[in-house]
Amino acid sequence: MDILILGASYGSLLSTKLLMAGHNVTLVCLPEEAELFNKEGSVVRIKLRNEDDHRSLKSSDLPGSLDAVPPGQVNLKRYSLVAFAMQEPQYAAPEVKALLKQLGESGLPCLSIMNMPPLAFLKRIDALKDIDLTPCYRDASVWDVFDPANVSLCSPDPQAFRPPEEKLNVLHVGLPTNFKAAPFHHSAHQSVLEQLASDIAELTLDGHNVPVKLKAHNSLFVPMAKWSMLLTGNYRCIGKDNIRPIREAVHSDKNASAEVYAFVDALVEKLGGTANDAVPFEKYASAAENLAKPSSAARAIDAGAPNIERVDRLVQTIAREFNMQHPVIDDIVRTVDQRLIENRKLREPEPA
Repeated sequence: MDILILGASYGSLLSTKLLMAGHNVTLVCLPEEAELFNKEGSVVRIKLRNEDDHRSLKSSDLPGSLDAVPPGQVNLKRYSLVAFAMQEPQYAAPEVKALLKQLGESGLPCLSIMNMPPLAFLKRIDALKDIDLTPCYRDASVWDVFDPANVSLCSPDPQAFRPPEEKLNVLHVGLPTNFKAAPFHHSAHQSVLEQLASDIAELTLDGHNVPVKLKAHNSLFVPMAKWSMLLTGNYRCIGKDNIRPIREAVHSDKNASAEVYAFVDALVEKLGGTANDAVPFEKYASAAENLAKPSSAARAIDAGAPNIERVDRLVQTIAREFNMQHPVIDDIVRTVDQRLIENRKLREPEPA
């Protein structure tokens, strides 16, 4: 199959697994990134189980073919499935917004691997249909053109980052867990997802299992297990004037972490999820021991970003609709709001 992935950073992890399975991938990215990927391909560093060192998986060595294009040069007729892998605020860029309009009108199945779920996906949740969630998005209107039936969501559990000292086509995987996908509404779209999941599951490298699977689940709520992790770890990396590693955010006060985690799990159950959809706190806390860097949201704020994905505000907004409130989550939202206000002020031009 030919797969289109919007976003060449985190998206290159999924693309590498698809390329290994013999599928072809187009990455949508900035022109300078597209030039680099087309010239040198992608490099994903990943550690196999029971091995001490990361392996470098180069797209040029894999069965599938990789190409990259800017948003304005995409020909949608080629593709069987689209993956959203950009940070949510990036979809407000005019050229990306124009591409999203074409995607929505095309009726192609779209699978998000964003932390922030597309608003079109959330419209598939009965309990959320009448809640105004638009203030949680940089530009919620970009999702208006999508039929919710064509949009599904993956829990982006694998942790990966671009090493700052490397070229933009290099991705380092720190925690090689799985992408867990909610089902599509249409059986034809679900068949595409399940075929890709099956192809990736069968991969081996030198006789070894290759981590980071694509798992097709039957529940819409499986990807929402990530919300507990984000509120417990990722957003609590952000301090009023500093940032800290996820490991420290989770383990500096483990009781508070367990409390926040349970609160968000309970909220997802209010929406219709079950305990089977969730990841136990102790399993997450154990994985967080290996997360020695601040989250991508924290790093972005520390670098001066004026906007980031606001899953913190999304969770707070939904909780209030159910008369639920947690002081730690309220504090997270206030802190992120203030840091973003400060970053935006720094970008304002000096008065003449």
